[in-house]
Amino acid sequence: MKNYFNILIVALLTVSCGENQVVQEEVKKSPILKTNTVVLTEAQLKNAEIQTSNLVMEGISSVVKLNGKIDVPPQNLVSVSVPFGGYLKSTELLPGKLVKKGQVLGVIEDQQYVKLQQEYLLAKVKLKVVEGEYIRQRELNASKASSDKVFQLAEGEYRNAKINLKALEENLEIIGVKPQRLDENKISKQITITSPINGYVAKVNANIGKYLTPSDVLFELVNVADIHLNISVFEKDLAALTIGQKVIAYNNSRPEQKYESEIILIGHSLSADKNTEVHCHFKKYDKSLVPGMYMNAEIELENKMAHTISENALIRFENKEYVFIEVSKLKFEMVQVNVGAKENGRVEILNFEKLKGLPIVSTGAYSLLMTLKNSEEE
Repeated sequence: MKNYFNILIVALLTVSCGENQVVQEEVKKSPILKTNTVVLTEAQLKNAEIQTSNLVMEGISSVVKLNGKIDVPPQNLVSVSVPFGGYLKSTELLPGKLVKKGQVLGVIEDQQYVKLQQEYLLAKVKLKVVEGEYIRQRELNASKASSDKVFQLAEGEYRNAKINLKALEENLEIIGVKPQRLDENKISKQITITSPINGYVAKVNANIGKYLTPSDVLFELVNVADIHLNISVFEKDLAALTIGQKVIAYNNSRPEQKYESEIILIGHSLSADKNTEVHCHFKKYDKSLVPGMYMNAEIELENKMAHTISENALIRFENKEYVFIEVSKLKFEMVQVNVGAKENGRVEILNFEKLKGLPIVSTGAYSLLMTLKNSEEE
């Protein structure tokens, strides 16, 4: 008997603690109600502990909840390739490694670099020769000791040599070799690939000994100093967004950690899903935010005056929202409402005209619904 008594107490406590959840689950399973009015007895009114309140006119802000990811501007995402191809001789890079602008990323080796340096040095020697001949023919032509045709041929050869040397200089610059520092004692079959930015290594796409063509991406670097939040916004919410608007972002792994940002760019074209991209700049950089990380975002829209009630007054039934109004001391009527913004336990009522000045049940609404449902089943 004692054990039975203990079990009964535990059962009652469990039912009491989970009452709201059970009530809401039962409501979801219930059929469509035939009436929207419930009449209580004095005892039922006392047990339900009904409390009422009226609509309140107050300022309320709505919050739009969106999804997005960490992104970087195109100019901060760099793909590093080998200008003329070659074999990767050495590299010490790993994904995630910090690199500085000008730092050596890898060493490339190929015979074509020897040939390029050779051609440049030979072209440099040739230019000196044809330049001397051009100067001599110019002087002879000025004194009519040489024909115009001979002078023109010397001039053409001189200009061709200058063009050829300039082109070879540019090719050397592309592979990182300074032409003014190159001589016959400094020809090398190796060139170094250096970092064009400060940032992190995102990808390493080659191993030692691999032959690379000019179209192959050897490394991918990211400058995270200017990372931003790229969020998708549906068409219906676009009109409420403005440049400079505050955005709070967080990820699912650490939802308590909030990152403040502001809108810097709003897209002007819609995708097939009727959304567009909105870019936000973080107020403070955090190294834990990496490109590609998915984020949640909340945007607080402009504060407005609205007719509100407590969220506790709302009941959800058959995918619609309702409230109970007190018709008389023991009689209550269920009225469908359209809700708007929600903030700090308050909810905006859009069709407020039908509720103005009426007492709305703020405590015990689900108890009334269950009473109404049970009365129909009897």
